[in-house]
Amino acid sequence: MLTAIDHLVIAVPDLEAATRDYRSLGFTVVPGGRHPGVGTYNALLAFADSSYVELIGFYEPRDDHRWWAPLRRGGGLVDFCLQTDDLVGDFQALRRAGVDIGDPEPRNRTRPDGVKVRWAFALARDAHRGVAPFIIADVTGRDVRVPAERSHANGVTGIGTVTVAVSDVATVRGWYAQVLGRTGKDIRRADVGGAGVRFTIGPHTFDFVAPADARSPLVDWLAQRGSSPYAATLRGDARRPGPLDPAKTHGARLSVE
Repeated sequence: MLTAIDHLVIAVPDLEAATRDYRSLGFTVVPGGRHPGVGTYNALLAFADSSYVELIGFYEPRDDHRWWAPLRRGGGLVDFCLQTDDLVGDFQALRRAGVDIGDPEPRNRTRPDGVKVRWAFALARDAHRGVAPFIIADVTGRDVRVPAERSHANGVTGIGTVTVAVSDVATVRGWYAQVLGRTGKDIRRADVGGAGVRFTIGPHTFDFVAPADARSPLVDWLAQRGSSPYAATLRGDARRPGPLDPAKTHGARLSVE
């Protein structure tokens, strides 16, 4: 069963600069380490609700990587991962629902303190990246992969709603309805000039939204980026609610509620 957001992925051109900027916004940012063989390294913002944000950069060019092309188009929010209590079962359910998702495969990274982190995941392939999830199961334990430092000076305690721009709401609704066993809720989002469907997964909400008219900012987003994550809200005892400075979030549309 899909139980919650595991993490959001924010692709950044300069990981060190992004780390400094997110710390200046009041986040506790923990270096994660390098992913051998794929050219990426990361830093993590872990939250009390068990989710986290992954800032991911490239220490070498990798035009074969799933996040390289979206980084070249501006980066920011590029993907999301869901927690599962049954990796194989949920992978099979997603594939039966019509999601183009690869077989589960092992991955690892070494933390700066030398601890090796190991997990397995199944990745939605590029055509469905960032609209269908990738899913993950820990081998070495989630507390090895996710930092213990989960409090933030800005009061953020977790992720609220992820808004995903889509061109075909009906297909996406069908995927999630089949896997989750519920139909989702019809929504209208005046703030983005869109309409779509809402699904709740554990403590987290996903709004899959298509433009409702030509004035919607989602029109340009879809033309430039294709169907993909558009924005996310963060929640908690926020000291300064509202949008975060996009210059400091490195292109991610984030707001605190």
